[in-house]
Amino acid sequence: MNRRTLSALLGVVGAVATVAIWWLATENSTSVYFPPLSRILETAWEHWLSAEGRADIAASIGNLLSGLAIGVVLGIVVGVALGQVPLLHRALSPSIEFVRAIPATALLPFAMMLFGLGTEMKVFLIALGCVWPVLLNALDGTRSLEPTLRDTASVYGITGVRRQLNIVLPSAAPRIASGIRVAIPLSLILTVTSEMVGSHQGIGFVIVDAQNTFRITDMWSGVLLLGVLGFALTWLFGLAEKLLLPWEKRAERAL
Repeated sequence: MNRRTLSALLGVVGAVATVAIWWLATENSTSVYFPPLSRILETAWEHWLSAEGRADIAASIGNLLSGLAIGVVLGIVVGVALGQVPLLHRALSPSIEFVRAIPATALLPFAMMLFGLGTEMKVFLIALGCVWPVLLNALDGTRSLEPTLRDTASVYGITGVRRQLNIVLPSAAPRIASGIRVAIPLSLILTVTSEMVGSHQGIGFVIVDAQNTFRITDMWSGVLLLGVLGFALTWLFGLAEKLLLPWEKRAERAL
């Protein structure tokens, strides 16, 4: 059995063991705050597969993907530009560090005043939080470009867009992927947070509404769904990373 198969098998065993422990520990629970896992799963099946539940899931995923896409694109563009223009990097570095230090959730009132309570507010908040890990990793990856690649590009006259697409981006891609991997769970957190205030749809709204009306099982079903979505998004990005960055995996195996 190779290492990859063993790792996957251990992951499955760990997940099954976690569910089994949770199931057995809560099966006879009479606590209002910690209902049995069997009841949570039953509630999740009934609510999230209904038309209303599917609409809430679609709204949350739409906001998440829109904000994440904007944050990733903006982070790559700005990070790659700053990484190749040292003067610009030095000029903007204090401002970037200042804005980055402000939690995105702290700007929720500002986003609400600027965009109201609609989809634009949620997408803005998600993009604002996701842009920083991508930007900083793109910046670091661009600045770490090997001198040999830079000199080779100069010798062969590879400049402009060709240089960015064939030299800079492939070299910085592993760092950018690391930034996106950090941004994915962050986007899920910001999606839920933005839906908990002044919203009437989405997973975050369902969770806070269930908490306010003491429907604790419904609340736990939403929390469980968020965990499943976070795992699914990270897993899908891992597959995409293997397809788009095959040279990185080959380098890891060589080490």
